[in-house]
Amino acid sequence: MKRKNLKPQFQWQQWKSDAEDVAALEPTTAARILFDVLAINKFELALLELKGADCVWGPVHTSVGQEACAAATVAALQPGDKIAATYRAHHHFLSKAMQFRVDGAWDPRTQPLPEEVNEVAQRTMAEIMGLAPGYCGGRGGSMHLRYREAGFLGSNAIVAGGAPLAAGAAYAEKFLGTGNVVVCYVGDGALHQGALHEALNLAGLWQLPLILFIENNLYAVATSVKEASAVEDLSVRAAAYAMDGYIVDGGDPVAIYQLVSETVAAMRDGGRPCVIEAKCYRRFHHAGDVPGSAFRYRTKEEEAAQAKREVVTTLPRLLEKAGVVDGEQLAHIDDAAQQAVDSAVAFCTEKGEDGSYRVRPELWPGADTAAVGMRSSGDEWKNISFTTPEELAETEQMRYSDAIAAITGRWLGRDPKAIVFGEEVANLGGGAYGATKGLTERFPDRIINTPISEGGFSGLAFGTAQIGMRAIVEIMFADFALVAADQLFNQISKARHMYGDTTDVPLVVRSRVGTGLGYGAQHSMDPVGLYALFPGFRIVAPANAFDYIGLFNSAMVSEDPVAILEHNALYTAQFPVPVGNLDYFVPFGSARVVATGSDVTVLTYGQMVNRCLGLQEQLAAAGVSAEIVDLRTLDQLDMDYATIAESVAKTGACVIVEEAAKSQGVAGAVAERIQVSCFDDLDGPVIACTSLDISTPVSRSLELAALVSDEQIVSTVRDVASRSWDEA
Repeated sequence: MKRKNLKPQFQWQQWKSDAEDVAALEPTTAARILFDVLAINKFELALLELKGADCVWGPVHTSVGQEACAAATVAALQPGDKIAATYRAHHHFLSKAMQFRVDGAWDPRTQPLPEEVNEVAQRTMAEIMGLAPGYCGGRGGSMHLRYREAGFLGSNAIVAGGAPLAAGAAYAEKFLGTGNVVVCYVGDGALHQGALHEALNLAGLWQLPLILFIENNLYAVATSVKEASAVEDLSVRAAAYAMDGYIVDGGDPVAIYQLVSETVAAMRDGGRPCVIEAKCYRRFHHAGDVPGSAFRYRTKEEEAAQAKREVVTTLPRLLEKAGVVDGEQLAHIDDAAQQAVDSAVAFCTEKGEDGSYRVRPELWPGADTAAVGMRSSGDEWKNISFTTPEELAETEQMRYSDAIAAITGRWLGRDPKAIVFGEEVANLGGGAYGATKGLTERFPDRIINTPISEGGFSGLAFGTAQIGMRAIVEIMFADFALVAADQLFNQISKARHMYGDTTDVPLVVRSRVGTGLGYGAQHSMDPVGLYALFPGFRIVAPANAFDYIGLFNSAMVSEDPVAILEHNALYTAQFPVPVGNLDYFVPFGSARVVATGSDVTVLTYGQMVNRCLGLQEQLAAAGVSAEIVDLRTLDQLDMDYATIAESVAKTGACVIVEEAAKSQGVAGAVAERIQVSCFDDLDGPVIACTSLDISTPVSRSLELAALVSDEQIVSTVRDVASRSWDEA
């Protein structure tokens, strides 16, 4: 048996500074790092005091003990570099925001505290306390901080949830040639989340300018790294993703600064991404000001030993000993840090007669602002006119799938920042469904094949959107949205509202509804009800090629995420479209009456529009005059209830026809709204006609039995039209 020892292709190093490194540190840089360390520490302790006074609602995950990880890293970055962070992110946010607001020439050793620093401290504390002057209007709080202008992409309450976004931001920075890098901070617990590994694989695969910075504070809540990880040094995993790995002491800001400076310089010059693992220690338990030893997963002796190593104590001594700062300058820096924190406390609170803190009542956001930010203002369409099929002068027949490829190509040609991500989209002569037919040859750098990692590339697309690109994501089968659920629904859908209407999400998600092909339970879901659970999404289901083109144009202008649901039965069907015109728009929130009638309103969408139109003769033969309404837009915030109400007022009866299983559709929500708003016009209840409430079977006969049939539709519409509610 021949054996050969293999050597890893990527380096793995441990960095540690010495006295010469400390002495060589540029004095103003050293002073800025020290100021950040002290300001963060004082800020966090003040915040814990306010938490104890019931001035902070919700958890407070402080960074006491981990200050150097942020201060030294940010000192090595440029203003255009970006940061994404986990929920323990006050230190990252303060450092990045202060760097952005303060002139780089400010010397904390001798110069007065800039007012901009006070403002950062005030607005950060206000946000954590849920107050209107905060960066997200108090909407995000401690775990969802965001400051777009400063390059702080967002902190994230989902462990590792921000990693795909960070990879996407790095993708965009590389694609746009900015030279900027992205730092993604995570804790040790994130190394066990699949989203992180999907993001790292994409970063390594495409050699993105990304630093994954692990703040390994040894415990994920109360579970130690030794209990949770098969390897003690988490950065060893870097090699699996074509990255270099580094270990550094989280209390050694000089080593952190030098390491980050070197790695970002290499990345700006085309170097590969890397993983930096900072071995650090949080002073308190997971949240609050109680030590971990109170919960018996750490010992008091361990905490006491770690306390002696805290950077807030060791760094001033190191800098003074090295002659970088003197005692008077140390006092000046410390005073400046205290001033910033005191200004934040005074800004957000007042003291009662008993000396206790209380929130300034005038700073609470108004109750009338609670729903602000679920949608963009709509200004993106203010100069756009919309087209109806009746306005077409000359038409030609076009396959549905060809319409998808044509309008996608139109946008790639029009907008150099538009890009398509998905599995096999650049293969098979146009992807799995012909939706990118002919586009790979025209736009080889913007039709991007991805690994099978729906969460990773959906989140990556979200990250590119944060840097100003317009991503088009193909989810091969609708069921696969469940694999990407965190990114689609916890991240993309919630971002605008969660971050206080500061975040545009120009992103289109295309997904195939695969019913009727024998693909079975995990490839046949109609996901409309799933997407509709999360009101951040606009949802459309074009029933024909004309609507597809017009709604896609609207989607590509939208500053909100849009889900386009495509039924597989439509791909090969042909429909009339304008000759030589791909530039018209169909509005969101506009249903269309596709057949007029007087006895009953039939609401439907997507492929079922064509099914219902094909049943008109049978309905007429049964003496039923059905008014068929194509909803087109399916999310509750945008649904055209005005058109629905107008039709119901005429007919007095309503059936909602969907192919989705009853619990996976939108009929229930639509029916409730109609029955409340149109009660006086209805002769009886709104009836839903849906598929069986089961997972779709593979068997041809069982699938036919499960899916809503023509006979079921005709009988339901006939019974409702005749007001035979018991039989409906």
